[in-house]
Amino acid sequence: MKKILALVMAMTMGMGLVACGSSTSADTAADTTTETTESTDAAADTTAADGDASYLIGICQLVQHPALDAATQGFKDALTEEFGDAVQFDEQNAQGDSNTCSTIITDFVSEGTDLILANATAALQAAQAGTSDIPVLGTSVTEYGVALGIDDFNGTVGNNISGTSDLAPLDEQAAMLQDAKNVGLLYCTAEANSQYQVDTVQAALEKLGYTCTQYGFSDSNDLSSVATTAADASDVLYVPTDNTVANNTELVNNICEPKKVPIIAGEEGICSGCGVATLSIDYYDLGVATGKMAVQVLKGEANISEMPIEYAPQFTKEYDADRCEALGITVPDDYTAIEG
Repeated sequence: MKKILALVMAMTMGMGLVACGSSTSADTAADTTTETTESTDAAADTTAADGDASYLIGICQLVQHPALDAATQGFKDALTEEFGDAVQFDEQNAQGDSNTCSTIITDFVSEGTDLILANATAALQAAQAGTSDIPVLGTSVTEYGVALGIDDFNGTVGNNISGTSDLAPLDEQAAMLQDAKNVGLLYCTAEANSQYQVDTVQAALEKLGYTCTQYGFSDSNDLSSVATTAADASDVLYVPTDNTVANNTELVNNICEPKKVPIIAGEEGICSGCGVATLSIDYYDLGVATGKMAVQVLKGEANISEMPIEYAPQFTKEYDADRCEALGITVPDDYTAIEG
């Protein structure tokens, strides 16, 4: 193996969904039924930290995934720390089906929730379509302008929507690649935020002199064939915070590792499953930041229409030790091994 990656940092992460974020088709077939995963009981007369009040928060999470799960938990912990037993959560998981997100949001509107957390892009898009009155906070969303169809996005959505982004510096992610000539960009074409990330990374890589080719697949059914083509033609692959890849990392790894093709990933979960390195954020901390925004909205301390999108405060250069050893990759000292 030609030591393709000295891994000099910088490509970005994302998102969401695992991150990152992005819309996902109904690849999970029959099991798209939503389920309430947790509800914290609260009596109507419970005293909240700021007076007599109780709050019902609807949580719509696109799919079960470690990054999204961590963001949801951080959000809930921040609100519980502030309001104690006076906050209750109706937590629903769409099992990867964007249409189910719409059903969940409709239910939240019917029951009159005080605020909605939309975890991942498809959930945010459903919330945008489903209500213009209930405050909506997104998280694990990479780029709000792309996700919500806003031209010339200036950092503030306006109306009833704000939130947090899992976007890490894409130019820095691009800089993680060294000594590679041909870079393949593998992503799901159904996920708008994935398209945004690969376009941005490609521009950064081409400025650095790399030859880039995008390998888009429509859903999990053609991921295997497209990943095989990409691995055969590339020295290294970049995968953004793409939900479909996040749910199929074993498949991607089984294609790329035997071919000795390393993958730079958009977030830690994908990196653990099939990558060698990533520029990672802490999704729990991102959820906490979103929860703190929710506290401000619920207490009337901030107008959600004026709240700019917030970003992760710091990023960590991480690598998968076993995979790097298997591929003969030398890791710089400023990288941290992914635990577990």
